Amino acid sequence: MSVLSEYTDQQLLTLTKGSNERAMTEIFDRYWHKLLAVALNRLNNLEDAEECVQDVFIKLWKLRETLELKYSLYTYLSAAVRYRVLDMLDKQHRAVHFATKTLSDLTDVGSSGTAPDANLLERELIEKIEVAVKQLPEKCQIVYRMSREDGFSHKKIATELSISEKTVEAHLSKAVRDIRSNLSITFPSIIIWFCFNDIYHKL
Repeated sequence: MSVLSEYTDQQLLTLTKGSNERAMTEIFDRYWHKLLAVALNRLNNLEDAEECVQDVFIKLWKLRETLELKYSLYTYLSAAVRYRVLDMLDKQHRAVHFATKTLSDLTDVGSSGTAPDANLLERELIEKIEVAVKQLPEKCQIVYRMSREDGFSHKKIATELSISEKTVEAHLSKAVRDIRSNLSITFPSIIIWFCFNDIYHKL
């Protein structure tokens, strides 16, 4: 057990102000899972929740020298996570709105014969997704297909494969991340984001 684990939050903050990285690591370890649960409850996506909490800890480190807390450290961190969640949800909403308009424009222009047909684009995207799925590790691919194609819940997948729901979430996060990475070579990122938006909400 680390000696710092016996320190109070205020003692850790004092050390952190002096750029003590071990103290910052102790704060991270102490509150990571609690804050992740807060973020995951609102974002319903493990990867986004992890990014949210990481952003909050990065901000804490950047502000370490001037940070003065009126309340407990956990109160500050949990509030920061909630504000970051709202910011991320707002950006997602605006991204979906823009993507919807982009796809609508493609359909309108495609019907006039002056741009690629939107249906052709959709079929090509589906084909590329299937190719990307086949490149996933075997267990990751199985979990992805059970979720995306069979519509199984995380709990049912976990039961069927004798793994934990957290492991299911990890496989799905990797699947989405890898598929998006493969698709980015061919398609604009905003189109990829829009097409995977429903997957994000399922994770």
